[in-house]
Amino acid sequence: MGNARCITVMATAAVKAAFRELVPLFEQRSRCEVAPIWIPTMDMLHRLESGEVVDLILLSGETIDALSGKGIVAPGTRTDIVKSRVGLAVRAGTAKPDIGTAEAFKRSMLQAKSIAYSFGPSGIYIVQLFERLGIATPLGSRARQVKGVPIGELVANGEAEFGFQQVSELLPVPGIEIIAQLPAGIEKVEVFATGLHSKALQPDAAREFIQHLVSAQAAPILRGTGLEPFGEARPQ
Repeated sequence: MGNARCITVMATAAVKAAFRELVPLFEQRSRCEVAPIWIPTMDMLHRLESGEVVDLILLSGETIDALSGKGIVAPGTRTDIVKSRVGLAVRAGTAKPDIGTAEAFKRSMLQAKSIAYSFGPSGIYIVQLFERLGIATPLGSRARQVKGVPIGELVANGEAEFGFQQVSELLPVPGIEIIAQLPAGIEKVEVFATGLHSKALQPDAAREFIQHLVSAQAAPILRGTGLEPFGEARPQ
């Protein structure tokens, strides 16, 4: 592009599909390149806490707040971008489990041959949920966290009967069917937010990119990839 400005962004994979469309639109308009870094959340946090500097961080709102408390994210720069729901995937053509109520969900999980979930926010929530429902111990090794592999792929190839991940991460995976909403009482809606790194090299360009993410132009792209622009009412 011939422009020296380049924003580095450490971002949750929940927005990866949306970024495939949003980043080129921004680059064309601003002539500013965006370099997303797609790595597991745990690795991201390790690198940031070890001193790696990027311009922008896009993770769960809770994580952005925690990083702000550690001086990694500049105070007062959190901007909420999207809401994201945890979904359940099964292999295409197989029966969908009954998860109409919390009790039905619990029974279906206990009957599962294998369950996979990530080390990201969705996986952390599923671990906590299974413990809260009292099924973590009975499930034992049938339920496992997997790092660095899209959960939908494990379901599609038969390595896991059920898979949990952000709906936006499941949607691009062929060969699966998705239940996009968990039952009332155990549904998880995650808010993903941006925060400027306290040592950002291109803070002004990063702020421009944030405005792009919350723009009216971005909203239909976010919705089309399974995300809800923050503050937007969800259709009933």
